[in-house]
Amino acid sequence: MTVSATQSSGTSSAPVESMNSELAAADPQLVGNDALLAAVLGGCGDCIKVLDLEGRLQFMSEGGKRVMEVDDFAPLKGCPWPDFWEGQGNVAARQAVEAAVAGKPTRFFGEASTVKGNNRFWDVQVFPIIKPDGTPSHILSISKDISETVEARQRLELLNGELQHRIKNTLAMVTAIARQTLKGDDIADRREAFTGRLQALANANDLITSKTLQDAPIRAVIENALRPHLQSEERFSLSGDDLDLPAKHAVSMALAMHELATNATKYGALASTGGRVDIRWHVDREAENAEEAFEFVWQESGGPPVEAPTMEGFGSKLISRVLAADFGGHVSVDFHPTGLVCTMKAPLPQQVG
Repeated sequence: MTVSATQSSGTSSAPVESMNSELAAADPQLVGNDALLAAVLGGCGDCIKVLDLEGRLQFMSEGGKRVMEVDDFAPLKGCPWPDFWEGQGNVAARQAVEAAVAGKPTRFFGEASTVKGNNRFWDVQVFPIIKPDGTPSHILSISKDISETVEARQRLELLNGELQHRIKNTLAMVTAIARQTLKGDDIADRREAFTGRLQALANANDLITSKTLQDAPIRAVIENALRPHLQSEERFSLSGDDLDLPAKHAVSMALAMHELATNATKYGALASTGGRVDIRWHVDREAENAEEAFEFVWQESGGPPVEAPTMEGFGSKLISRVLAADFGGHVSVDFHPTGLVCTMKAPLPQQVG
């Protein structure tokens, strides 16, 4: 059983006077209306319980009885609520009771079975019920059944694992075919470039499929792509805002970083001992021009003099065209004598279809 517990901050719900005032504004007959209370407790799909200060069950809502599959509450009344949980869930429930007695709200997630033995995942919030003198009189526990969400996440993780396994096998097969096909010393550089790109693609895939929602932090994407090129961490400088990249953008960014780093190693800043690469990005969520809310810069310095190539190779096309298309923005590659500068301006990745 896996359970995590966190203590909530803040105080309990709004004062009864405020609630009654709002009800009276809707209809004075709603204030102190037993039918309203019964409708709320019966219609709510969460399991609402009242415990005494020892953590023993005193009351369970009608909606709670349904979700907990309780036909008769009488045998349960007075039972220690933490005993419905096992392992870490029992520990978290006991801690929640202790916190409520101390006047503090708590929240935890975990597994517990219904009365009929069906396992469920729960999101549990526990609050003290405060008397006029400011001390707790009872404890309120509200458990929300999140089984469908948890099970869907587990299925997705399983599918991600299977997908990652299949992609790895496919890429390994393609690599083997390439090595068998692209033989000969005369094409060694092209063979090396091809297998390097495949490895960059595999690394990006590993990072993406390790994330449940298929998003990956931009810093992790860049660092992962640059790892094979790190002669020294001092050669690279990374700075920028926190930003998660969707799968398509993460793959494009990883491949572009691989191409830029490979070019820098052969001809640019990383080809000499004193060269370095500064990588920075900026997110402006309130930019007047939404098409330029995300800016990315790769800037080289300290390397040999740079000259623009006479022909556009695959790497240049990938950077200037594929990266721009996937991000829905504009990419410029400038060959300054002091070092190559690659700049991209684009909408925020989450806003690109």
